[in-house]
Amino acid sequence: MTVTGGEVKFKALMKWLKPAFGYLLAGAGLVWVLYDIQYEKLLGYLSNINWWWIAAAVFCDVLSYLCQGLRWRLLLQPVARISTLHTTQAIYAGLFTNEVLPMRLGELVRTSLVARWAGAKFLSIIPSILVERLIDGVWLAVLFGLTAIFVPLPEMLLKAGDTVGIAVVIATVIFLSLVRFRPIQKGGWNWKPLRMTISLIDRLADGLRGLGFTRPFYLAFLLSSALLFLQGLAFWLVMVGYGLHKSFWIGIAVFLIVHLGTLIPNAPGNVGSYQFFCVLGLSLFGVEKTRATGFSLVVFILLSLPLLLIGFVALSRSGTTLLTIRREINRF
Repeated sequence: MTVTGGEVKFKALMKWLKPAFGYLLAGAGLVWVLYDIQYEKLLGYLSNINWWWIAAAVFCDVLSYLCQGLRWRLLLQPVARISTLHTTQAIYAGLFTNEVLPMRLGELVRTSLVARWAGAKFLSIIPSILVERLIDGVWLAVLFGLTAIFVPLPEMLLKAGDTVGIAVVIATVIFLSLVRFRPIQKGGWNWKPLRMTISLIDRLADGLRGLGFTRPFYLAFLLSSALLFLQGLAFWLVMVGYGLHKSFWIGIAVFLIVHLGTLIPNAPGNVGSYQFFCVLGLSLFGVEKTRATGFSLVVFILLSLPLLLIGFVALSRSGTTLLTIRREINRF
């Protein structure tokens, strides 16, 4: 089948439009956040930061990624034997990629690294990441419920929580179906794209069946609660260090707003969208815009900087480069 010049141009345009749209959203978010704030008051808030609370926040944030590395090692056991150090290194390399490149390519980077280190196939690693996302969704829904008990949440956040809950139920049903039921029979399908899609689903389902409801799965499920708690705690500790003495559950509510708002891939590091949803969340709990803007900048920089430094070291010591990984990914 030949590819026309129009198709090539269309693909090139779409390749350019996707990151451009992300940068546009980032720019719009930053303009809104920085518009009409009092810079003298902002400098005053920044000068009164308590760095002991910030150090505790950074410690909790780093510890959360160590938990994620251990969780991933547990979920990888059916297909790959790899150390927690290597899974954590791959996670940080992926996070660094997300900070410097648009469209969340970090997920592919960490998958490629672990596949290479463990001598496994790229597609065999993907089921563990899908299960990660399912478990994260379950605990996110639980956290929504707990927060709603302690804090009167805005209606928009309650609706978002309901949406997360529905999505988790649907994903759980699909997961159980793939784990419990027999593979789809590929015979009789003549249309090549459909046949290839069914083959891919079967390969992913085989990986999910390997995970099943094993002891590592349950341990990973419990560990995920600690991971989400530590990330929320780190966010709240930065609030305290900045001088925003709101309750822990208000901090978690704002954390959830930021977390949901930045799920859609956009500019590198979620610049712009992170600040926008942070200010929006704080404003819902009575924090004036200048103070909220200062916090959005502080929490973003202070929690991103360790990630960038550790991620840079993790990727540089991986024995590969972003260009090499991208070429490997393009082969799949």
